[in-house]
Amino acid sequence: MRTDPSDTGGLFITRRPGTRPTKYRELPETAGEARRRADGAFAAFLLFLMVLINLCFWGPLPLLCLFVGGRLQHLTDSIGVGLFASFGTLIGGLLLGLMALKRLDLAWILVRRAAGKDQRQGVIGRIFMICCAIGAPIFFVWLFGFSGAQLSGAGNMGF
Repeated sequence: MRTDPSDTGGLFITRRPGTRPTKYRELPETAGEARRRADGAFAAFLLFLMVLINLCFWGPLPLLCLFVGGRLQHLTDSIGVGLFASFGTLIGGLLLGLMALKRLDLAWILVRRAAGKDQRQGVIGRIFMICCAIGAPIFFVWLFGFSGAQLSGAGNMGF
């Protein structure tokens, strides 16, 4: 009878469903060095794609949304339709991009493990943080330096 708390999952007498330790039948075969290098290169490509999608959140996606909203405003002569289309396109694009990022992150973990690395966590959070740290200052320099927007009480910064 198993009564050790580490075997039973805590205070319960029997093990809770889904808490049994994973037991592998045999050690998996390791691929050759060439295959590991190819998997490492593919992991780097997936990482590049994730960075590219993240950077698209800061420039091309908002520009596309403004373009769609502007075209619909011109066609319908209604600012409301243009705003609704712009925000709807932005939210839809962001959600689709995040869905793609999540799938790429899971694939990146698998490819890194195939390349022989002990990869247990994804990199999506770190990539998103770095892209935000790069994208936000660039956006604010553009907004206040080149777009013509002004801080209240301050003139043009003259960039």
